[in-house]
Amino acid sequence: MKDPRNTLLAKNLIDYSVDLQPGEIVYIEVKGLAALELGKELIRHATEKGGVPFWYYNDESLMRQYMKTATDDQFKRLADFHLDMMKKAAAYIGIRGSENSFDLADIPQERREAFQKIFYKPVHLEERVKRTKWVVMRYPNSAMAQLAETSQEKFEDFYYDVCNLDYAKMSKAMDPLVELMEKTDKVHIVSPGTDLTFSIKDIGVVKCDGTRNIPDGEVYTAPVRDSVNGTITYNTPSLYEGTVYTDISFTFENGKIVKATCAGDNDKLNKILDTDDSARYIGEFAIGVNPFVLHPMKDTLFDEKIRGSFHFTPGCSYDEAPNGNVSAIHWDLVLIQRAEYGGGEIYFDDTLIRKDGIFTDPVLEKAFSEKNLAG
Repeated sequence: MKDPRNTLLAKNLIDYSVDLQPGEIVYIEVKGLAALELGKELIRHATEKGGVPFWYYNDESLMRQYMKTATDDQFKRLADFHLDMMKKAAAYIGIRGSENSFDLADIPQERREAFQKIFYKPVHLEERVKRTKWVVMRYPNSAMAQLAETSQEKFEDFYYDVCNLDYAKMSKAMDPLVELMEKTDKVHIVSPGTDLTFSIKDIGVVKCDGTRNIPDGEVYTAPVRDSVNGTITYNTPSLYEGTVYTDISFTFENGKIVKATCAGDNDKLNKILDTDDSARYIGEFAIGVNPFVLHPMKDTLFDEKIRGSFHFTPGCSYDEAPNGNVSAIHWDLVLIQRAEYGGGEIYFDDTLIRKDGIFTDPVLEKAFSEKNLAG
């Protein structure tokens, strides 16, 4: 049955997130059968606006058949094909609703790394991210509800509340936080198992307000590449390339991760960090502010926006906030600092700006409230 909330979501994605104009090509990638309903709404609304939709169906169960035996040359030829299409598109919308998040779990690590380098990096990191108007999102299928450990109906209600909030109002609320971060040099973060220092001086600051991810709700920058020192222990599980990692802990010396451990397979964790020479350096520091996203659900697009969290990302930095780190990976790992998750403080130039997930500036805290941002 057609869900009217998909009609509203498609309109928001086309009109606000990618601001599609008449005559522009929008590349729509749909993953998962459940996501086809939203895909249809996107195609319909894009066409009605005078745009030219190109749609492509994909999911991990299909990709698995390819990656099991594909050679590097086959990766390259597929990349060339998609790169040509991406170059012709003005906008990209990715809807990710695969039924099994673990379909690639037993694909050898070296093949997944090769695919990231040969296909994903040139097509998405270098072309789509840098040149198109793009937005990426999940779709509320049964697999996502299971990862979130909730009922399908409850998860769908949560999903549409989050995805259809007032992102224009969120954008305005972010301006004071952007200004504060732009003036900051030294950052000091303290939480259980975490005592971390670094500089963000003269690095760009970017607000994520519904024009890149849905759901959205973060303000990001990057540390000066060699300035990171200390230890961080993440308290949010991370599903990465078919494996769930928990209790990840990094120790830094002059920017580099010199020790990496987790509750599970340390060798697998360290292989990811050895993908290339820059994978052990941090490419992003971001503060999560979405008041509708409060608990982890093993989905990065949601978890990195959690109110009262921040993420500290091994791998490539973004062009909008460059610190010189170029890598084939970009792994957003999240630490929640609200009191029920152990608490913590963030200091900017020795001034406490957030304690236990709450901004010390009451005006800033109110601006990111659920009441203020409800759609």
